[in-house]
Amino acid sequence: MTFAELEAELAAGRLRPAYLLAGEEALLRDDALCALRRFVLSGSALPDFNFDRIEIAQTTAGALRDAVLALPVLAERRLVWLIDTGARGAEVGKLLDALPELLCALAENATAVLVVSSERVDRRERWVKAFAEPAVVLECEAPRKARELVTFIQNEARRQAVELGPGAAELLAERVGPALLVLRQELAKVALLAGPCARVTRAHVAAAACDLAEEPIWDLTDAIGEGRMAEALAVLLRLLAQGAAAPAVLGALASHLRKLLRVRAGAPPPLPTFVLRKLEGQARRYSEARLQTSLRAVGDADLALKGLGQLPPVTALEHLVIGLAG
Repeated sequence: MTFAELEAELAAGRLRPAYLLAGEEALLRDDALCALRRFVLSGSALPDFNFDRIEIAQTTAGALRDAVLALPVLAERRLVWLIDTGARGAEVGKLLDALPELLCALAENATAVLVVSSERVDRRERWVKAFAEPAVVLECEAPRKARELVTFIQNEARRQAVELGPGAAELLAERVGPALLVLRQELAKVALLAGPCARVTRAHVAAAACDLAEEPIWDLTDAIGEGRMAEALAVLLRLLAQGAAAPAVLGALASHLRKLLRVRAGAPPPLPTFVLRKLEGQARRYSEARLQTSLRAVGDADLALKGLGQLPPVTALEHLVIGLAG
């Protein structure tokens, strides 16, 4: 299932007992969770009492079952969000082994919905296969083909009530690439330049949208991955001084860390041989646990960029780069 198909089902009033949000694109996982949370808890007088957020390494099979089968408070349903952080161990193994039976119980219990989010899943595992009808797997991978990126931009434009002129979506896809969060932000920025109710043209995109292909952002990721802290800070400041968008820089860092995590876990992404060799060399500097911690640090920096953190945006990026390269 795609995110568009999820939206169509929810609009038609169909809600499944369980969803597996699987894929590396955090934006799609977050959007899917928000859509499900809004739908499931829309009639709840006390939504906080009917929503549980549980990390897989911090719970047990029994505790998860209790959360899923608990009765809702002044509402029709509860929502339980299980976050797969990639941690594995004896307790996590027992929990995953118990999921198929729990999904069967959910199919008969209309008072709860289980959402599991995971960056990487092995489709051969029994617990993943259990997300079959009436449950479902939602694919959360960023589109790679140009046509798919253009479709995402067109759908996003409709969501933001932005009218696109001929070729505008294609140029935006070409300049930004498959960084969906950056695409969303750049579309909003270009729409502001065009003005209220005005059509966004190729000229607006060319004038306002960042061009990731022309920015030496990979100099930054390589300096971080190779532990060259001073050079990484210098590159960061140069990028920002040249007008690079801070969210674009953060998105590139997150993407690079996910690639390193995949290499470290023995499941490298499909990339040219010379690129993989470089990633393998960088991945040796990090443990899987440190890469997971680094990705959480990227999330904290994202909050700072949105004005929700304790540090100014540039300072937050500097602290992040120091921590990643150290």
